[in-house]
Amino acid sequence: MGQSVELEVSMRGKLEVGRPRIWLNELSRVGLAEFLSTYVMMTLGLGSVAQVVTGKGGFGTFFSINIGFGLAVAMGVHIGGTVSGAHMNAAVSFALCVYGQLPWKRLPLYIFAQLFGSFLAAATVYGVYYDAISTYAGGNLSVTGERATAGIFATYPAPYLSVLGGFVDQVFGTAILMLCLTALGDEKNKPAAKGAESIFVGLLVVLIGISLGSNSGYAINPTRDFGPRLFTAIAGWGLDVFRAGNGWFWVPIVATPIGAVLGAGLYKVCIQMHHPAVSEQYQEKDPSEE
Repeated sequence: MGQSVELEVSMRGKLEVGRPRIWLNELSRVGLAEFLSTYVMMTLGLGSVAQVVTGKGGFGTFFSINIGFGLAVAMGVHIGGTVSGAHMNAAVSFALCVYGQLPWKRLPLYIFAQLFGSFLAAATVYGVYYDAISTYAGGNLSVTGERATAGIFATYPAPYLSVLGGFVDQVFGTAILMLCLTALGDEKNKPAAKGAESIFVGLLVVLIGISLGSNSGYAINPTRDFGPRLFTAIAGWGLDVFRAGNGWFWVPIVATPIGAVLGAGLYKVCIQMHHPAVSEQYQEKDPSEE
C-alpha cells in the first residue's frame, strides 16, 4: 500500500508539472488588461454616483464622487498598468498615438476594450442598484427632471451651460489631465515616485473633479461617457440620452481628444523639449569655476 501511495503522489506531481499553461499573445494580454482596468474603474466610479443619487445625499456628496472616481482610477492603474498602460481613456490613447508613444494600429483595440469595459460596468452598476434606482425614480427612467437617473451613468451639462461653453470645458479639462499625466511620466523632470504612480493619477482625477467638475460632470474621457450612455439608451432611458442638453452626447467624444493632444503638446513645447541632453548634464566643470 505504501508503494501505491508513493506512486499516486508521484503521478500527481508529474501531472501538475505537465499541466498545459495558457499563454496569450501580446495583443490579447493588452486588450484584456485594458478591459479589466476600465471595467473596475468604471464600476467603482459609477457606483459612487449611484450611491449619492439614490441615497438623496444621505450616503455621500459630490465630493465623495470625486474621491470615488479618483480611487477607482488608482485601482485601475494597479490592475493594468504594466500590461496595457491602463489608459482607460480613449482621449489619452489617441494623444499617445499622435505623439508616437502608441502605435496607431493598436488604437482600435484600446478603444474597443475601453468601450466594452465601460458598457459592462454600467450594466453591472444598474444591476446592483436596480431596486434603489427603481425606488428613487418611481419606476420611471428619466433623463431630465428632479428624479432623473441617467446622470448616474453618463455626463450631462448644467442647465446654464451652452454647447460651446461645454465644448471649451471638456477641451480644457482633458488638456489639464493630459498635461499633468505627461508631467508625471517625465523621467527628466519630477515624475511620480516609482510604485506610487497610481496614487498620483488618482489624486489628479480628484483634483480635476473638485475644480472643474460642476459644469458637466468632468467626463474628460469619451469612452467613459459613451459606453454607459449607450447602455442607458438600450436599458430603458431611450434616445433622450442623446437628445438631452441640446444633443450634448457628441461633445465628450469630440472635445476630449482635442484637449488631450493640446495638453500633452503644451507640456512638450514648454518643458519636455527643453530638457538638457544627457551628455550636457555630465560635462566636466570649467577649471576656472573651481
